[in-house]
Amino acid sequence: MKPSLLVLIPLSDESRTHIAASFEVSYAPTHEARKEAIATEGAQIRAVLTNGTTGLTAPEIDAMPALEFVSALGAGYENIATDHARARGIVLANGAGTNDDCVADHAMALLLAVVRDVPQRDRATREGIWRDALPMRPSVSGKRLGVIGLGNIGRKVARRAAGFDIEVAYHNRKPREGATWRYFADVNELARWSDYLVVATPGGPSTHHLINRDVLEALGPKGFLVNVSRGSVVDTAALAHALSHGVIAGAGLDVYEGEPQPPQALLPLTNVVLTPHVAGTSPESTGASVDNFITNATRHFAGEDVLTPI
Repeated sequence: MKPSLLVLIPLSDESRTHIAASFEVSYAPTHEARKEAIATEGAQIRAVLTNGTTGLTAPEIDAMPALEFVSALGAGYENIATDHARARGIVLANGAGTNDDCVADHAMALLLAVVRDVPQRDRATREGIWRDALPMRPSVSGKRLGVIGLGNIGRKVARRAAGFDIEVAYHNRKPREGATWRYFADVNELARWSDYLVVATPGGPSTHHLINRDVLEALGPKGFLVNVSRGSVVDTAALAHALSHGVIAGAGLDVYEGEPQPPQALLPLTNVVLTPHVAGTSPESTGASVDNFITNATRHFAGEDVLTPI
């Protein structure tokens, strides 16, 4: 008999079919469906698939007495009650490494788009405006990039930046063993050194509003910010003020506080490029994430250790 699995996040038909070959799937990607599934099927559920944004609460865990395995599809897991799950002996896993390349690619795309003002130039071209009527934009190459959070994604952003002859430094809770880039223990000092800041740190209480008014002022009027981590890491009010008052030059954001709605204060601004939390999604990355989940869950139910534990 296949283990029962509760899926709390949207998945394509192809992904659901792939997972259903190994598990008895209850699909509940909306709040209403989630509540009903836990109420009616909670006693039988042995595994849950979620993500960092959707999470899984302690009361929900308690409503599933047979639950023994919880996985985030991607790398993030900030809204999963991990301590509560561990206290129950539940095995936790995530999709670390499955979408790193996609996120790093998107971070560079946002940086290029906002520095070179690609969305506004596209609009101007469609309106018949020629280059002579537009202010010149700075080059991307030959500058300084500060990476906030030197995990797998941060490292890949740094390597991509090297292709643009960009000097890289980073901030982390502590220096990364083996990292050859310059380390800054203080975020403000890194921002002051940088032309660009790319945020690739995990979300959660420890990084809430890590990028605040002081950091943005240190980045300065020629500086650009890119966030591909979690919306909570950036103080939205401080960013809106910085963008509208020339404190920084521009920003590229894939994540926001209050998702799925983007902050209203940012929408009228032309010096910010916005995408709807898609940095980690592509056919390739989604396929890899689903395969990783199936491998981890199959190993768990076979009595083996998972490959990417939380």
